[in-house]
Amino acid sequence: MTNGDSRVDPKVAAKPAPKAAAKSETKVVAKPHPKAAAKPDAKVVAKSDTKVVAKPDPKAEAKPDPKVAAQAAAQLSRKKWIVGGAILLVAAALLGILLWWFLKPKELGDGFASGNGRIEAVEIDVAAKTAGRLNEILVNEGDFVTSGQIVARMDTKVLDAQHDEAVAELARSVSAIAIAESQVAQRRSERAASQAVVVQRKAELNVAGKRLARSQTLSNEGAAAVQEFDDDLASQQGSIAAVGAATAQVAAADAAIVTALAQVVGARSGADATRAAIVRIQADIEDSALKSPRDGRVQYRVAQPSEVVAAGGKVLNLVDLSDVYMTFFLPETAVGRIALGTEVRLVLDAAPQWVIPASASFVADVAQFTPKAVETASERQKLMFRVRARIDPALLKKFSRDVKTGLPGVAYVRLDPAQAWPDRLALRVPN
Repeated sequence: MTNGDSRVDPKVAAKPAPKAAAKSETKVVAKPHPKAAAKPDAKVVAKSDTKVVAKPDPKAEAKPDPKVAAQAAAQLSRKKWIVGGAILLVAAALLGILLWWFLKPKELGDGFASGNGRIEAVEIDVAAKTAGRLNEILVNEGDFVTSGQIVARMDTKVLDAQHDEAVAELARSVSAIAIAESQVAQRRSERAASQAVVVQRKAELNVAGKRLARSQTLSNEGAAAVQEFDDDLASQQGSIAAVGAATAQVAAADAAIVTALAQVVGARSGADATRAAIVRIQADIEDSALKSPRDGRVQYRVAQPSEVVAAGGKVLNLVDLSDVYMTFFLPETAVGRIALGTEVRLVLDAAPQWVIPASASFVADVAQFTPKAVETASERQKLMFRVRARIDPALLKKFSRDVKTGLPGVAYVRLDPAQAWPDRLALRVPN
């Protein structure tokens, strides 16, 4: 190549000098031009290092932050779940309403009436007959008991001492009876002796009377002295007095016998009273063992062992499971068509699958809810009367241990015997 010729040899141009190429490459990649570095191109800086970018080109496409994108995706997913859940809830509510509409029980006709109530039973209080300390309670709340079962015991130390005292008093009364009876025998012997004396004195009087008559005859004839007559007369008067005295002794003996007999009666009465006291004390001792009067279930304890209970103080409360019923209220228009024995069927909230047979056993004659004014027919219809439906005793006896008082339910009364019970109120009881 020469200075005057502008053409370049192709071979030379195709093969640049290695040093010059390396130098040119080093300047472009490693050491940029100072002036160019002072004013860097925004595009170049953004591509090389995004952290240094201060004013990106609006026309350039921005890359989203991964964290922001993740949060946005989570919010979108949450919104989708909320919307989906709301849709499901609305659908479930609509389905429930439809099911209730199609499955709800049909309204009862005019031949039936219903009322809400609770299962109840007759409550029995087991109480102490006499005052004393409660020794022990043999049952717990909820236990089933039978008639005559001992459920609690009272302390009987005082009663035992009274019993021993009464037994000793009875022995003394028996001895008093024996003494009184012996006195009666003695008085009767004295009376017999007095009667014998009376007989003797009467015999003497008879002899004295005959002697006096003879002396008087002889004296009148002059065959006997007057003195002899006077002596016989005195003897006869003495015999009369002796007879009177002996008779008085007999009367005294009779009085003594009556007194002795009265003493016997008193002693026997004392013995009888003592025997009665013993029987009473024995009854109190037996009553200290508190027994269940009927079959039932222990509802709750009123007293606890070692407590002092007054006479008539309550110890236990039982429910009689042989007399279970439901009390409910009906308006005046329905009560007027109910008679004792009217068929009733009960459905409990806790067991709606069972329909329990019952019968009306009580209808109140006085309204329980009385408005202030009852002049109009509409107001009279607001009068509510209490009705009691007793469950079949045979069914109660079979399922006595399954009876739960306090359960709410509905009582259905058939006012018109000619109408048949609906299928949903057909009798259904456990086997």
